[in-house]
Amino acid sequence: MSKRPDRPHENKLSEDDRVLWNLVARSAKPLKGRTAVDIPDVALEAKPTPSQPAQPAANAAGSAKPKAQHVTQRLDDPTLDKLSKGRLPIEGRVDLHGMTQDEAYSLLFSFLHRAHAGGIRYVLVITGKGSSSGGDGVLRRAVPAWLSTPAFRPLVSSHDHAARNHGGSGALYIRLRRVRS
Repeated sequence: MSKRPDRPHENKLSEDDRVLWNLVARSAKPLKGRTAVDIPDVALEAKPTPSQPAQPAANAAGSAKPKAQHVTQRLDDPTLDKLSKGRLPIEGRVDLHGMTQDEAYSLLFSFLHRAHAGGIRYVLVITGKGSSSGGDGVLRRAVPAWLSTPAFRPLVSSHDHAARNHGGSGALYIRLRRVRS
């Protein structure tokens, strides 16, 4: 029998925070003389994979009519120019470099949710250019496709490849939608 039957402090992390914590915890190295603790991947398995995009939730009114589908577009040229020259601030950055697709998807999803909730408009996502053996990198191809899925459409307004000084074809500028009051 447990000494502490009720533990109100245990479930304070949101699902996104728990996924992010699992990513961080798995990257930690144990101290000398200690063995590594096995971190379960339960939260990562619950997230939709790139091959299985999340299903949009029914709208709050409960009507049978689905919400209008948002389509992500390219950034307009004046905005792209301002971002590349530093006249428009990049308010957030995330580096997906070297991650697996599942890790990258979870981190990108939680990062964009927090940025959107915080009112951030422009972020830089670093995917890396991939292997030098001729083909594009896996994340370099996958991230733009993810941004067009129903899970990301409510967050992302538009995206485009970054300027050379921000990572070039191995990075993306993303404009997030405005938070509606």
